[in-house]
Amino acid sequence: MAEVQQKKTKVVDTFKLKTWYAVQAPDFFDKKEIGSVVALEPEMLKNRVISIGLGELTGSFSQSNAFTSVKFRISDVQGKTASTKFIGHELAPGYIKTLLRRRRSIIYSVDDVTTKDGQQVRIKSVAVTAFRTSEKVRHGLRAGVSANIKAAASELDLSTLSQELLFGRFAAKVFSKVKNITPLRRLEIRKSELTETFQ
Repeated sequence: MAEVQQKKTKVVDTFKLKTWYAVQAPDFFDKKEIGSVVALEPEMLKNRVISIGLGELTGSFSQSNAFTSVKFRISDVQGKTASTKFIGHELAPGYIKTLLRRRRSIIYSVDDVTTKDGQQVRIKSVAVTAFRTSEKVRHGLRAGVSANIKAAASELDLSTLSQELLFGRFAAKVFSKVKNITPLRRLEIRKSELTETFQ
């Protein structure tokens, strides 16, 4: 009986066909290289999310930087360089837990704001009072925090707002406006999210 010869198929290592691309942070981080990604085609990189610690990004590992992660989305690819835009940040849950102490009131707020250049951002904050307070005071504090977050954000473009959120200036600004409502221990912007639309 004649033997049937099987044709051997050559296995192609697709990884070798891929190209490495340098990922750059936005202009307000001086387009610092924040990593490398690989793809078969540059179009495949569009909208990919890159997350990096603020400490690693700035080279400063202060307490706040060490517990802050920043998210960027790849928005454009030129040659072998991928540009990004800021889409949000978040404080580590473990850091937030260190703020929660007995005999204090915790007030969470979630506010949708519009920046000076028309960008929509969701800002999540947490305020910690020096002492336990009444429901009426907590309600007044939450209203004050929300109003001042919206007002402050409306005066800034997205680039400036991003920087103020990341480096604590935005939280400090709101803190100074609401501290007279009741004694405050801390106010933090625990998370921000850019509202995005995809076509």
